[in-house]
Amino acid sequence: MSSQNDNPASQSADDASFEEYRQDLDAVERKIAGEIDPGARAMVVAVAVLVLVGTLALPHAGVANGWDVLAFNADAESERIALFSRIFVWFVVIFGIGFSMLALVTRRWALAWVALAGSAVASALGMMAVWSRQTIPAGFHVAGPSIGLIVGWFTVVFLTFHWLKVVWARTTLQLAAEEERRVAAAEAEKNQEWNVG
Repeated sequence: MSSQNDNPASQSADDASFEEYRQDLDAVERKIAGEIDPGARAMVVAVAVLVLVGTLALPHAGVANGWDVLAFNADAESERIALFSRIFVWFVVIFGIGFSMLALVTRRWALAWVALAGSAVASALGMMAVWSRQTIPAGFHVAGPSIGLIVGWFTVVFLTFHWLKVVWARTTLQLAAEEERRVAAAEAEKNQEWNVG
């Protein structure tokens, strides 16, 4: 009397159910691979984003605050706000605040990468913005960098560091999951060879 495993129809049904199970696992793995889990770092990032929002209300140079620089209104023009400062504030708003909040709310890995990249560029722009306020010729009689610009620059550098830690940890986790998947696939292939033989 032949066993159930020797029955080709039963073997085919088992293979089909295993294939369906594996497809479900692949779908779950792809979903998990696209997500981040910042843990306690999420609170640190959220506080940094709030500080960035606050720096927009603080003076960046003389009487021009961050909102004035963003809109490039009369106060910003009177303080001769340089292009670096304007681009820096836009990067802070778009990447430091906007994409950071989107990444925290949706927990999407791709958005965290965008927030990291934009914050890193904003860090360099912040340095250039501070430098451009310190190198204005004396004949222009305008103020140097103020507290809003300096705190905003340090905060975006801080935010970049924390996004780097979140993204790096996620990358390490993804690599570990891929390695486990390769090992499981090799074992499944070996078991299939044993069943066929």
